[in-house]
Amino acid sequence: MFSYFQRLPLPTLTTQHQPPGNGLSGLPVIFYTDSPTTQTFTVDIRGFSVVIQAAAQQFTWHTGDATGQIITTDPGRPYPDQTIEHDYRSGTYTAYLTVTWGATFTVNGSAPADVPGTTTTDGPPVTFDVLQARSVLTNPYD
Repeated sequence: MFSYFQRLPLPTLTTQHQPPGNGLSGLPVIFYTDSPTTQTFTVDIRGFSVVIQAAAQQFTWHTGDATGQIITTDPGRPYPDQTIEHDYRSGTYTAYLTVTWGATFTVNGSAPADVPGTTTTDGPPVTFDVLQARSVLTNPYD
């Protein structure tokens, strides 16, 4: 069953980040994915109808900096309910998401059983700049 599971066209989940565009050093960048985290496939294996229900079990957020990665079981959420944040120094970074998928299967409507093992997909990279904000004194009477 595992070999069938590994060959399924599992989705690659897109990394979303906030703020959109450039980030600011000193303010965390929020990560999340709004891609589907479950997928159902029906395949015919030797005349049997097999339904494979794949589900994302782990999310590895590759931050693109020296800290490496953040590993969660959470797909994250956008502001103001964010659950995954990362602080950056100023610079340009490329982040992406690796998803570890597990699955269950049924054969001709049987009780679900676990597919042994997991498989992974890498989402497309997203590149963004983190800028250093500098304060500027101005004359309020000008």
